[in-house]
Amino acid sequence: MRVLLVEDDDGVADALVDVLAAHGHQPTRVSRGADALTRHRDHDLVLLDLGLPDADGLDVLRKLRRVGPIPVVVLTARGEERMVVRGLRSGADDYLVKPVRMAELLARIEAVARRGRPAAAAADEVRVGDVLVDLRTRRVRVGDRDVELTPKEFDVLAVLAGEAGSAVNRQRLMDEVWGDAYLAVSRSLDVHIAQLRAKLGRPELLVTIRGFGYRFGE
Repeated sequence: MRVLLVEDDDGVADALVDVLAAHGHQPTRVSRGADALTRHRDHDLVLLDLGLPDADGLDVLRKLRRVGPIPVVVLTARGEERMVVRGLRSGADDYLVKPVRMAELLARIEAVARRGRPAAAAADEVRVGDVLVDLRTRRVRVGDRDVELTPKEFDVLAVLAGEAGSAVNRQRLMDEVWGDAYLAVSRSLDVHIAQLRAKLGRPELLVTIRGFGYRFGE
């Protein structure tokens, strides 16, 4: 797995990187919460310390959880019961207290990854009404006509089509399309949704969920 290690202690980070690499994983180490928020999309799992120099680790955890389903394992020195409870309630898939036995850490990481693994591959094509979205070729058809979309317009539609019929959080959309929900300009998403409605000619299929996000499908 590609593991993003968020740890500001160089000694701890070096030891964890060595162990992860020795067991076949591909670790990348960063030391700040801001880096976790911009780089998590390139990884399969986040190993997160809570004591970070630029942000509260629990805030970083909550933001990661709002923008996507990436597994997050907390590894921290904060072992009080109330902190464990807060971490799990904030969205951690597991919570480990330092010092941790490396064999247990590896087993917990693999268990969390197994739980988050999808049961089946996503479909290449999604049809809603007479709108066909081909996620492999990046083509869109409405009825018998092709619709030309910009790369970003298609990216927005692809995220929504991948979960057709379900509401998708705005922050997750911005994170997946622009790379960082907390740097992207929120207005850009609204503009792209408006353009998609106009080009598809099916505004009722792009539903606004007030205070949350959007849904593709009635």
